[in-house]
Amino acid sequence: MIKNGTRLQSQVCDTQVIVVRSADSLDDLRAGGAPMVPIVSDVAEGLALDAALGDGNLMGKRYVDDGGAEVLVTKAGAGTLSIGSTPLSIKEAKPLPASD
Repeated sequence: MIKNGTRLQSQVCDTQVIVVRSADSLDDLRAGGAPMVPIVSDVAEGLALDAALGDGNLMGKRYVDDGGAEVLVTKAGAGTLSIGSTPLSIKEAKPLPASD
């Protein structure tokens, strides 16, 4: 299982993330359709960006899945973050209470 604080990189684009909240689903974390690997790892040859998962991601945004996993994008890239083929969603900021 991937631990909190783990830094990962895409094998098909410039995307880099740090794990904020770990969950079992992160074992299949992908960017652009290819599995993400630890930053110090070598990138596999012959992998290409999946056009269906090429919408990109935004630096500084947190992405979450239904299983409670949360990652923070530290370097944006062309690949969509996903668990398997299910894209992650951007975590919305909690609205502040109104002050009158």
